[in-house]
Amino acid sequence: MIRRFPWAEIVVALLLAAISAWALPRLLPLYLLINATIYVSMAVLALSLAFVWGFGGILCFGQTAFFGLGGYTYAVAALNLTGTSWAVPIAVAVPALFAALLGYLMFFGRVGNIYVGVITFAVTLILFNFANSTAGAQWHIGAAPLGGFNGIPSTPPLNVPGEPGNALAPEEIFGVAAISLALSYVICKLLLHSRFGRAAVAVKENETRAELLGYDVRLYKLGVFAIGGAIAGLAGMLFANCVFVSPTMFSLFYAAQVIIWVMVGGLGTLVGPMLGAIVLQMLTAWAGTLKDVSPNLILGVILMAAVLVIPRGILPTATEAAARLGRRGAAR
Repeated sequence: MIRRFPWAEIVVALLLAAISAWALPRLLPLYLLINATIYVSMAVLALSLAFVWGFGGILCFGQTAFFGLGGYTYAVAALNLTGTSWAVPIAVAVPALFAALLGYLMFFGRVGNIYVGVITFAVTLILFNFANSTAGAQWHIGAAPLGGFNGIPSTPPLNVPGEPGNALAPEEIFGVAAISLALSYVICKLLLHSRFGRAAVAVKENETRAELLGYDVRLYKLGVFAIGGAIAGLAGMLFANCVFVSPTMFSLFYAAQVIIWVMVGGLGTLVGPMLGAIVLQMLTAWAGTLKDVSPNLILGVILMAAVLVIPRGILPTATEAAARLGRRGAAR
């Protein structure tokens, strides 16, 4: 239940982002810093699904559709415009508008929750197959060749706003990613403590009761879905700055991973899925260095263990355990 205003959480999130943006580029070698940027961009993607699923009650199997759209939109806009100052807001706006259109068709069409998952899954498959079929010189948007399964490898990096020739270094891009993650978290927190957020959670808990109280559940679900699409688009833009844009951004591999991150981290929380995304990516990278061990097998084992042993997720379980220990200590 959402009650007190989360000033402490907001301040801690901004402080951690500022400290990470300053300290990690000075501590990590370049290749680890690029990996850290990837992890943070995926944490933004996990946050988008945590908001849509955990607080909107919308199980979206196609969050990577908006993630991939964000990456492709950023690359196309950056290659066609002078600098990347306009490419960033466009990369956020296009997935948000696409999510709003798709959400309008689903929610105002009274599509059931199960079919929402099927439709979003199908949209991801369509975009993945389409992006793979765009090889050849005829497939381009202005100066940006789509490249088929090879993607768009020459994506310009972020530049200083208003200075197209002043591209950011990888260390600075990591700082942008860390601040973007913190600001996305803060925005979600503020939304959830607003009238809109409280009504959206009420719709998630009981749609029929919310409708009887006079709320248009379709509008609230549409708003949550569009906001999630915008955050996923931001994640795609960040990812495009450390890995070249390709159809794999729409892939089922990422679509399944983001669901695993949210479930393992803790559905119904914002911090849990972000931590789950970062920790599981680090674990997967470590497993990739082992001989005769499949990282996907390890992920599968972790998911099964999480569902069977801690079905609420790591963060809610740890928080509850800490609260129990605190009550026992106070009782003594």
